[in-house]
Amino acid sequence: MDDRYTKTKTCSLASDTDKMGKGGNHTESAVAETQASNLGTIPWDEVSKHNGRAKEDPSKWLVINGQVYDVTAWTKKHPGGSRLLSHYAGQDASEPFTAFHPNMSKVQKYLKGLKVIGKAEQREERREIEEDLKNLRSTAQKMGLFEANYFFYFLMLVQVVFCDLFAYINMLYFGAGWGTFVAAALLTATAQVQAGWFQHDLGHLSVSKSRTVNRALHALLMGVSKGASGNWWNHMHYQHHAKPNVMYKDPDVRLEALFVVGENMPKKMAEKNAAKGKSSMPYNYQHRYFFIIGPPLLFPVYFQFMTFYYCVTRKEWMDLFLSATYYVRFALFYIPLLGFWKTLVLFECMRVLESMWFTWVAQSNHIPMNIEEDQGKPWLALQLSATCNIQQSWFNDWFTGHLNFQIEHHLFPTMPRHNLYRIAPMAKSLCKKHGIDYQLKTLGSAFVDIVTSLEKSGKIWFDAYYSLRHEL
Repeated sequence: MDDRYTKTKTCSLASDTDKMGKGGNHTESAVAETQASNLGTIPWDEVSKHNGRAKEDPSKWLVINGQVYDVTAWTKKHPGGSRLLSHYAGQDASEPFTAFHPNMSKVQKYLKGLKVIGKAEQREERREIEEDLKNLRSTAQKMGLFEANYFFYFLMLVQVVFCDLFAYINMLYFGAGWGTFVAAALLTATAQVQAGWFQHDLGHLSVSKSRTVNRALHALLMGVSKGASGNWWNHMHYQHHAKPNVMYKDPDVRLEALFVVGENMPKKMAEKNAAKGKSSMPYNYQHRYFFIIGPPLLFPVYFQFMTFYYCVTRKEWMDLFLSATYYVRFALFYIPLLGFWKTLVLFECMRVLESMWFTWVAQSNHIPMNIEEDQGKPWLALQLSATCNIQQSWFNDWFTGHLNFQIEHHLFPTMPRHNLYRIAPMAKSLCKKHGIDYQLKTLGSAFVDIVTSLEKSGKIWFDAYYSLRHEL
């Protein structure tokens, strides 16, 4: 192996930049590129070996803007979580690096002290599509599409507060009857879902130009208005965005305990089940039991448990405290009106309604799409293979929190959601130019596709499982 890149050298980019003066991003990039060039060019088959999974060499290399960095020691320090870097170890992370960091001038400081191994060899087959995506981002920036409309988000907050307060005042004024009980369940569920769409933008650093402000507001909104942990949400959701629908990397498709999705997962589970001689779930019926244990129970069971578990195991005591304030407030509102047990029933009804609303929306964009092991696809191809859009309408925008523009959201996750519709025609044109399928569905057909895809995956599992059992 060539000594030019086997001898990893810590490049003191900070000191070199200081000597050249405050030159901004271009100066720092130029320094990194010069030093990487001095170390030599590294072929991609060598880069791919350093994915952190080899026992003899667990090192992790990332390629960012053509430079190969050794991030082995940095993964646990990464503000976005260690798994994000690990998911891209041995791959080109240039596009997700740009997509996840709205303030590039600030994030450059984290690159300064990393080990530069060398310069990655150019991949001509990806150059045009990568340049086109960069140009699209540049166009969006010039159009001001990364600028948030604060009045829009103020109205979103007013909506959440109004639904919560009206549910309580309605019951306080008219009494605790069936009508006010149902109204309270519907209104509080609406408040929860709409607060969920709001926190989603805060988690993506889309509302404020300050990362600190976004994170603080995110923690408050998640805790005080939803009883959840902002850090837990980010831990899970950032991985999903980094590798959507990628098996073993996207937590949103780690469903094999209850469901198999896509075409590859059913076959792998069939092999595992056949080796054991039994299956934990009758996956061939999953399109039926999905209605019972899928949307209705995601929030009341899984999210409730995982929020508490994450806060305790990760010692996120502030998140735990903030989430506790939500439950205290809910109890203080409704126990005097309903008593303990009816308040508990109201709470669970609200959670079930919220869970069904969120799950149908969230899964409609992803579950029917391609689900496979990591192929190292470039950003545009990766996101389009895993996402689809739902037609625009006033209702769809509100009902889905603008996630009917899921494609654009995945391409530009830090873009405020109220601007996604403006970039959509250009994103569609870019996909057409490069022969990439851009799927647009009605809301109803998107929901139906969830069930039909589950039925298809269940059948793949059934056929593979009993074929393997017969062979054994």
